[in-house]
Amino acid sequence: MPILVPQKHGGAVKMPMKGESNNPNGRPRKWTSYLKDRGYKLSEINDCIQVLIEMDAAELKGVLINEQATILERTVAGALIKSLKKGDLIAIETLLSRVYGTPKQTINQKNENTFKITLNLDARGADDLLPEAEADQLPEADH
Repeated sequence: MPILVPQKHGGAVKMPMKGESNNPNGRPRKWTSYLKDRGYKLSEINDCIQVLIEMDAAELKGVLINEQATILERTVAGALIKSLKKGDLIAIETLLSRVYGTPKQTINQKNENTFKITLNLDARGADDLLPEAEADQLPEADH
């Protein structure tokens, strides 16, 4: 049994006991998972979405009321009609990104930092910097 913990704002939060969960059923499944369970392949789902996105409102309503239409067609048509009535593009954007993928996003970045690099070349030669065994293996320099 969860414990109610009072909060500063006057409400309370349900804190589960050890070993319990506030979400016993887990995350809800995506609708494509339900459609796959009904026998649809991912390619069939994408083809259906492509066809339905290209329809006008009257054609979508026809699909929605058609008793012979598949559950996939009716579900997508209903989502598109609902989106159209609300003037909301989220459903269409979601369907388009499912079929065609999300477009490549570019980021413009300008770096205005300056870097100072100092190279100190003194009078020592390569023979002074390397151990004797390695210095003997260096090729002779042409002067």
